[in-house]
Amino acid sequence: MNRSTVIRLGACFGFLGVALGAFGAHGLNDLLVTNERTDTWETAVLYNLVHALALLVLGLLPAPSRVACFSFAGGTVLFSGSLYVLSLTNFTILGMVTPLGGVAFLVGWGILLFRAGEFSKG
Repeated sequence: MNRSTVIRLGACFGFLGVALGAFGAHGLNDLLVTNERTDTWETAVLYNLVHALALLVLGLLPAPSRVACFSFAGGTVLFSGSLYVLSLTNFTILGMVTPLGGVAFLVGWGILLFRAGEFSKG
């Protein structure tokens, strides 16, 4: 995954995080309140935006880690995506998918923690 792809992916997730956050606060507020999932939606948006920023930062590195990039992207889809759908549908079986996204996030952060020196090499 090249740097411009990572930056575009981060920008895409950032765009979606802002759009879904606004849509949840305004267009979906009644449904989220009815489903008692406002906090769940807000958690999905928070993790979506945090990992969009993480991807943007990775894209600025001379040698971004492919595994970390895929972990953050996959984690966003699995974690935030499952919480978005759960919030809208109250389909609780999706709660089994969410932790897989959390593990993907942890893998990405772990790679950055233990292999940080490798990413600064140009």
